[in-house]
Amino acid sequence: MNHHTRTPNRNKQAKQDEYRRNVRDVYAKVARADDSGQGCCVESSCCGVSDDTTINTIISKRLGYSDSDMNNVPKGADMGLGCGNPKAIAALRTGETVVDLGSGGGFDCFLAAQEVGETGCVIGVDMTPDMITKARKNAEKGHYSNVDFRLGEIEHLPIADNEADVIISNCVINLSPDKPQVFREAFRVLKPGGRLAISDVVATANLPEEMQSDVGLISGCMGNASLIEDLATLIEEAGFTDVHIEPKNESKDFMRDWAPGNEVMDYIVSATIEGIKPARSTCC
Repeated sequence: MNHHTRTPNRNKQAKQDEYRRNVRDVYAKVARADDSGQGCCVESSCCGVSDDTTINTIISKRLGYSDSDMNNVPKGADMGLGCGNPKAIAALRTGETVVDLGSGGGFDCFLAAQEVGETGCVIGVDMTPDMITKARKNAEKGHYSNVDFRLGEIEHLPIADNEADVIISNCVINLSPDKPQVFREAFRVLKPGGRLAISDVVATANLPEEMQSDVGLISGCMGNASLIEDLATLIEEAGFTDVHIEPKNESKDFMRDWAPGNEVMDYIVSATIEGIKPARSTCC
């Protein structure tokens, strides 16, 4: 490889690293926020508001979580950072191993842990050290023995090949600057027959350039959303079959609160994303 080939690759990597630093800094502030109502974004309210339990309970109910869900996790785990309820589509079973991409304070991990039971395991991965610290403290408060929080990027998962039965994620993959790599990694760590159960923000039309470069909209889970058809293609290219992306038009009702008055809502919606890693062939 000559110098001219290396330079664009280095520039691309440098931009991705800067992008991740910006997102990491925003969510580190979320993790450290107190009940003062400090938000997760500077100029837009994004997919989370504060550590205020009452506010986050309201948000989570709008996303489809039950009172039982919220009452059965440690206080502080529900940070109001989601855009859906991946557990509702995951069909988790006792004894399964679940990986949560971008686990935050651990809310979805703790709910999954209750579903898979003591013989199962839940691994939460987050690139923000403050989030990992917060989630581990929440796990201690809740006395969870089947949940493991690991520091790492979702593009480079600290997980062995063929380890997981299910991958869940809630409003995180849209933040990645390298989504094809995210799904290649998801495919790698899933067992044959393993499945994706994801809630995320997707684009229904191409976002204007000024929105795609808006740091507040990006860290607010909006500016880097992929077109539905593009997302389906890259998931299939990673090796998944039975890929299904279902937009939830009713999500626009609560997503308007993320960026009041901003036209970005004309371009995005929350969706469920599902796919299957093919089982190994038993043929000849």
